[in-house]
Amino acid sequence: MKQLKAKLWEPGEYHYKGAYGFEPMIYGYLHEDDKERPCMIVVPGGGYSSVSPSESEVVAMDFFEKGYQAFVCVYTVNPLGRMPLKLQALRDLSRAVRWVRGKAGEFRVNPNQVAICGFSAGGHLCGSLCVHFSDVSEENAAYAGFSNRPDAAVLAYPVITSGEKAHRGSFDNLLGKDATEEELRYMSLELQVTEQTTPCFLWHTETDDAVPVENSYLMAEACREKGVPYALHVFSEGCHGLSLATEAWANSDYSEPYCSEQSRILLEKIDKGEISVTQEERMMAEGSYNCGQGPKTAAAEVAVWPVIADAWLKKVMG
Repeated sequence: MKQLKAKLWEPGEYHYKGAYGFEPMIYGYLHEDDKERPCMIVVPGGGYSSVSPSESEVVAMDFFEKGYQAFVCVYTVNPLGRMPLKLQALRDLSRAVRWVRGKAGEFRVNPNQVAICGFSAGGHLCGSLCVHFSDVSEENAAYAGFSNRPDAAVLAYPVITSGEKAHRGSFDNLLGKDATEEELRYMSLELQVTEQTTPCFLWHTETDDAVPVENSYLMAEACREKGVPYALHVFSEGCHGLSLATEAWANSDYSEPYCSEQSRILLEKIDKGEISVTQEERMMAEGSYNCGQGPKTAAAEVAVWPVIADAWLKKVMG
């Protein structure tokens, strides 16, 4: 297996002021043979305030073992809640898809089989690209000729709606607490599905107490109404953030630190006195850095989802 890492943005292209020196990255796990393969770009969750390591490399490796060229997109988040992301995270993921397609020959990726897999707020980010891909412009000529529309998407316990069943913290970090009705509607994905929306595989647990299962129901119904290919799997029980839900996942220490890079840089600057924060903001930054590190419980019923998703992906991507 060949591993790689690269910056998504070239010098002068990235302008999010709340990054404090962080730059969005993409990490790859590639087969070292001459076979052209489908691609999976994994997008961890974290409420748009962090990027969870428990939904990153372990998931990419699962798809790698299923024959994919696998990547993890470490996108911009808003760990202090000070500066709404607006479209920055969406631009990061859009660039990641174009970047992979632009290097499809080098990476032995089939450019017509590029899928994305997002969890929770990462699911919202993936879903946003599925419905808004045509709205994300690309000014760099090196990437502008490549499509940013994914060929398929896996949305795992995704944040979808800004309405009654919203995960409000995700929308506060994304749009700000003073977001307009127009902004909230634009990012309420079930209202934005069209006939051109990317095919979606959705899974959720009925007992999710953080992001209500209705989020997936709403997206599935919107896809059905617009004739978008989709699958919906709702498991009878399980908490939020189950990722792979296997014993191996539950026992992993997620020692690879790259998902926490933005939070690590932020905490270093706070400790050096370069950024002034309240005690509450300091706790938020620490929480962002430690996202996904708590105890976990496997769920055998849920752990089958990657197998089901892989079968569905083979069907819709050919």
